Amino acid sequence: MDSLFLKPLTEQLERRRTEHLYRERLILDSPQGVEVRIGSETLLAFCSNDYLGLAQHPAVIAAFKAGADRYGVGAGASHLVSGHSAAHHALEEELADFVGAKRALLFSTGYMANLGVMSALCGRETTIFEDRLNHASLIDAARLTRAKVKRYPHADIARLDRLLTDTPGQKFITTDTVFSMDGDMAPLKELHRLAERHGAWLLADDAHGLGVLGKDGRGSLERFGVPLAPPTILMGTLGKAFGVFGAFVAGEEVLIETLIQQARTYIYTTALPPAVAEAVRASLKIVRAESWRRERLGALVARFRQGAQELGFTLMASETPIQPLMLGTAEVALDVSQKLRAQGILVPAIRPPTVPEGSARLRFTFSAAHEFSHVERLLEALATVRQA
Repeated sequence: MDSLFLKPLTEQLERRRTEHLYRERLILDSPQGVEVRIGSETLLAFCSNDYLGLAQHPAVIAAFKAGADRYGVGAGASHLVSGHSAAHHALEEELADFVGAKRALLFSTGYMANLGVMSALCGRETTIFEDRLNHASLIDAARLTRAKVKRYPHADIARLDRLLTDTPGQKFITTDTVFSMDGDMAPLKELHRLAERHGAWLLADDAHGLGVLGKDGRGSLERFGVPLAPPTILMGTLGKAFGVFGAFVAGEEVLIETLIQQARTYIYTTALPPAVAEAVRASLKIVRAESWRRERLGALVARFRQGAQELGFTLMASETPIQPLMLGTAEVALDVSQKLRAQGILVPAIRPPTVPEGSARLRFTFSAAHEFSHVERLLEALATVRQA
């Protein structure tokens, strides 16, 4: 009987191994940082989303500890029962102020935030328009709403305009602001203009822009001068540049109240531990006060791009901390990743289905905690691989 159920699964796993698509978890024996320990290896890592180097910041750690002392280690209930603490409430107010919104609402993850927004605002009568390279959370959210879905070619404003023109009824546009695998940015100004012209909501997933982009780190909307007002809805995450965990949605008062009443991923789940909220509050203060972290990050990225191009590598068009090196097949990407690891550099290969077939790559990500000497070491390792 076991073989009836397990044999197909075993065969699927074997196919993945044969096609170089089998994924294995790394087990870290150290905190997240620019150097990590995996078993007996100490590796220089270029694969974390801790863009501002705050995951180990002493003030953030201290706030987490103080929050646990005050509130305990769990919220104990959903926000609408008895899990909404003073720490959660203060964080929502501070995030709203930071991004220039009337209100913000905490979610446990960005995935749950996107699911919550789209399930609350979209129904069978809605048509959702999605960039073809959107994050899985946006794609899955669209599927679960049971709305009609139309996908447009990546960043193709002209094609999206035609689709919107030809589609009657309620309309909802979704996009990553910084695309997590390519590192390029959505044409937010043009998307905002289309949303206004066609009477469509615009959900901007700023997971990889918040804290990093814009003069004050307020993200992609600040970077492109797009107002956070209808038709725009902002989703931001707190586990990347903020170095902690969680997510939020920001917008108008009536929007947030609607989500509180109707977003199933908000209503039917336990709230974040209050200690996490306290840690994010400490992180937010640093994001606002220490602009040098964004400046340093930009300089590190510029040095890497210059050095990689001097070595003859072709990089994708990205000015963000996400710097992909396209290698083509999963086999080649795995091989280059393993050769770098042999030199003490950790950059796992990104393979299908995370990226389209034939576009396997190494996705280098940078942190303000990196030193310029780390970038030089990475470039030396890449030079060795190129000569092999």
